[in-house]
Amino acid sequence: MRNVRPVKVGDCVLDGEHIYIQSMLNARSDDIEGSVKQAVELEKAGCEIIRAAIPNKEAVKLIPAIKEAVSIPLVADIHFDYKLALEAAAAGVDKIRINPGNIGSMDRVKAVADACRSRNIPIRIGVNSGSLEKELLAKYGSPTPEALVESAMGHAALLERFDFNDIVISIKSSDVNRMIASYRLAAEKCSYPLHLGVTEAGTERMGLIKSAVGIGSLLCDGIGETIRVSLTDDPVKEIEAAKDILKCIGKRQGVKIVSCPTCGRTRIDLIGTAKKVEEALKDSEKSITVAVMGCIVNGPGEAREADVGIAGGDGCAVIFKKDGTQRKIKEEDIVRELLAEVDKL
Repeated sequence: MRNVRPVKVGDCVLDGEHIYIQSMLNARSDDIEGSVKQAVELEKAGCEIIRAAIPNKEAVKLIPAIKEAVSIPLVADIHFDYKLALEAAAAGVDKIRINPGNIGSMDRVKAVADACRSRNIPIRIGVNSGSLEKELLAKYGSPTPEALVESAMGHAALLERFDFNDIVISIKSSDVNRMIASYRLAAEKCSYPLHLGVTEAGTERMGLIKSAVGIGSLLCDGIGETIRVSLTDDPVKEIEAAKDILKCIGKRQGVKIVSCPTCGRTRIDLIGTAKKVEEALKDSEKSITVAVMGCIVNGPGEAREADVGIAGGDGCAVIFKKDGTQRKIKEEDIVRELLAEVDKL
């Protein structure tokens, strides 16, 4: 288990005991009403830390408006302008995402560090393969994991110079292999909490696949304190995807659906049935396994670890339980009867 230096973000403590789910608003930064509405939707979906872009002084108004509407921490995403970081801190933001190396002279870095320290506001250093410093590109020839980690450690050193240690680090890449290797190296080099993500991962389909591979691999290694699944889509889908990743590796409670891919023996609408069951149980926090199987071949046998499930017949099905009890039901009653059994557990 990695030894993590705890960092507090609002009421969230990034220490490895709990993996926090993040997302970022994609409403226009000058649309306060729309941004607040989206923040509320994200919190309801299960988001635990929200990030908002603060590209100019007007956008700082988002901070009090969002904080009044939600109870989860808010992160200000800032690039280049240290004055925006100072204003965001004064406005009561819970964390600032900035790269100390791109905001100018040392007195500017010190000003941000001092402002955040006095208010107990942590700073996330965000390094991306697409924005690596020219000297590191020249040194390594490309944005290698070594180059990305050296960049992150260099930014952290700037803050440490001014006695600031409430640091969270992210080292993102759109290349999954590079992302995994970078975080593994960073985990060896420092004890700061790590925010995991595959940047520019793509639309829902490929973005989810890339994130599941990249984020999931690292979490299985015991690396990562907070995650964001980046999708070119509604950010609520990022929350759903993150929750599913965490459920798959046992980091969150929730219903696990086991279903067979169907074959020529299937005599019921198993695909439609499985989708209905999955949708009905997606928000359940019960730590159980539910099986939806096409026939008796792949029914109680392969799904013997399920707490409850169905195995299809010819226009009918058998409901089976972990205790060995079974009963026959009609095809049209499958979803209703299965969900009723889940409610009893």
